[in-house]
Amino acid sequence: MRSICFYFQVHQPYRLKQYRFFDIGKDPNYYDDYQNKFIAERVAQKCYLPMNQLLLDKIEEFGSRFKVAFSISGTALDQFESYTPEVIESFKRLAATGSVEFLSETYSHSLSALKSKAEFTKQVNHHRKRIKELFGQDTETFRNTELVYSDEIGAMVADMGFKTMLTEGAKFILGWKSPNYLYANSINPKLKLLLKNYQLSDDIAFRFSQHSWASWPLTTEKFVGWLNEIDKKEEVVNLFMDYETFGEHQWPETGIFDFMRALPGKVLSMTNYSFNTPSEVASTLQPVGDMHVPTPISWADEERDLSAWLGNELQDEAFDKLYRLEERVRNCDDAWITKNWEYLQTSDHFYYMCTKWFSDGDVHKYFNPYQTPYTAFINYMNVLSDFEIRVNECCKYKAKTLRATSH
Repeated sequence: MRSICFYFQVHQPYRLKQYRFFDIGKDPNYYDDYQNKFIAERVAQKCYLPMNQLLLDKIEEFGSRFKVAFSISGTALDQFESYTPEVIESFKRLAATGSVEFLSETYSHSLSALKSKAEFTKQVNHHRKRIKELFGQDTETFRNTELVYSDEIGAMVADMGFKTMLTEGAKFILGWKSPNYLYANSINPKLKLLLKNYQLSDDIAFRFSQHSWASWPLTTEKFVGWLNEIDKKEEVVNLFMDYETFGEHQWPETGIFDFMRALPGKVLSMTNYSFNTPSEVASTLQPVGDMHVPTPISWADEERDLSAWLGNELQDEAFDKLYRLEERVRNCDDAWITKNWEYLQTSDHFYYMCTKWFSDGDVHKYFNPYQTPYTAFINYMNVLSDFEIRVNECCKYKAKTLRATSH
């Protein structure tokens, strides 16, 4: 029997407030608390709570025949804890069914894998611990921020004990090969790779309500028909998408909840597919070969590369300045600094600085609270300048205290 693997990414960043040059050195509060609370509560009502209930209903209806997987960023978990604890409780109910797998990722949805193995490992272990505390699961599957992957990143993930990793089925990497098989990391073949079927995933996540799309409206019968048209030799269809697709990006009025409510039953009754979690797929299938990815790929935009976050001088300057602080942050060993250091690494901050306004411009505008990339850059750099002052002050205090105790 062939598998369908549903994976949902749950993420909310800590959005920065308007932080002026004159605030540097004076204001240690960087975040727009009102906006973060407002968005967390809105998305909880529009997406997380109704969609979690829908999935719970489907699991109760079909038992172990219907399964899904989630990765929830640490910044999302922290905001749920502060603003919408009922969301965490609803995820706990899903965890209790035994039909939901929770994945690991970087705690702050960061791009640390590109810059620092030590920071990357630290964040992943932090996230792993939190998932265990909240949902009682020892994670076996890893999903890097924005599905960013390369051979070297995969090898790092394997060294941390993960058996499986998710990434993008990028056409320029696969060539003639299909994403609908299990693959392996080219450096450490023990790490199994599940590749997103971006065509079918994006049909739901992006094109569902697009009236100009030739296949609109998307019905469950139509989608199941596409599944049945896939070559019978192909073993798994990985449907990876943002969880906010349901109710937030695709509004309830589009019929997205009705589509998802009907899909499991249609798949189970009209196809030879079963629903399986990533770890189940990886444990039952054998890789058909290695996937060689010398430079990082992602699931973003047409290019499927890093250009959404690190594609211009603004982004590169901010990213480099941030990680130049790493050693000093570690030497501080201060809880406030460590927390803000993690939150300032969130990939969204660099996404807001993106200057790509061609093929994927509408997507970038939708997710961007700033009027221009330059405004996003200036605001972030002001915050980072204040943060650097506080890191330096902490380091000086630590050094002074150490000298005093050594005499």
